[in-house]
Amino acid sequence: MKIIVTGGAGFIGSNFVHHAVAHTSSSFTVLDKLTYAGNLASLEGLPADRVRVVQGDICDAALVDELVRDHDAVVHYAAESHNDNSLDDPRPFVDTNILGTFTLLEAVRRHDKRFHHISTDEVYGDLELDDPNRFTETTPYNPSSPYSSTKAGSDLLVRAWVRSFGVRATISNCSNNYGPYQHVEKFIPRQITNVLRGERPKLYGSGENVRDWIHADDHSAAVLTILERGVIGETYLIGADGEKSNREVVELILTTLGQPSDAYDHVKDRSGHDLRYAIDSSKLRTELGWAPRFADFEAGLRATVEWYRKHEEWWAPQKDATEARYAAQGQ
Repeated sequence: MKIIVTGGAGFIGSNFVHHAVAHTSSSFTVLDKLTYAGNLASLEGLPADRVRVVQGDICDAALVDELVRDHDAVVHYAAESHNDNSLDDPRPFVDTNILGTFTLLEAVRRHDKRFHHISTDEVYGDLELDDPNRFTETTPYNPSSPYSSTKAGSDLLVRAWVRSFGVRATISNCSNNYGPYQHVEKFIPRQITNVLRGERPKLYGSGENVRDWIHADDHSAAVLTILERGVIGETYLIGADGEKSNREVVELILTTLGQPSDAYDHVKDRSGHDLRYAIDSSKLRTELGWAPRFADFEAGLRATVEWYRKHEEWWAPQKDATEARYAAQGQ
């Protein structure tokens, strides 16, 4: 197949390209705007005869139409995704997550191409810390931030285009990813790189908020499975049973790097900070036969810490500007 990967120079997009190159014979066109979150270094080492990069905006209808016409499928990762940024300026989230998805849907509709839409568990809102339930494909949407609300809107557009126009699309909603190539503005790489620089990690509020973590390679394997075998019109939740509180994650990072587990600072909590996410991925596992390779979060985290330790040249250029931005917000 010839596959477009939108946002393929970003974190989970680049991980998908690496995974798919290793596990298929397909060729890939990365369409990426190359904002601050896109990094061509994340695609280094991939074969030039199978991976090409086009710098462009998914809201550019002419460019999107030209590319979609000549490909078999689109895997849509491109998104504005950082909650803190969405609270500071929601407009880019509306443009990219909603208008960009609309532009892609219209192109795949015109040319009858396969479409897979990457979304987030944050569209479901949050759960109480002591709630035994987890999100499923039928959980009502209840987004709580500009980021999650625009992702919810994009999901609903995909469903409408499937039902109204027969677009051959699937959706996946995934729990929090971690692994190589993640921008240092995000929680796990920020704390790892702080410790590597001899600085104390920062923890929002009490640190009791729970996230359901999945390694980016496991997410990539799940997406590839859905692209190949998923039922058109269906939604699949992707999770690896990796529930950990933010405090537990910070303490694991510290001990992995040989530091006291309490060597971190509390900062003011994020506005509207969701309490807990938890994914039930039974449908994906039973119907499509997927299972995570990094079922042990601690093992996956150790591998991630080691990647950042060995690749300072990748993350160092981002670090100072990111920390300056957080400092201006008192975080």
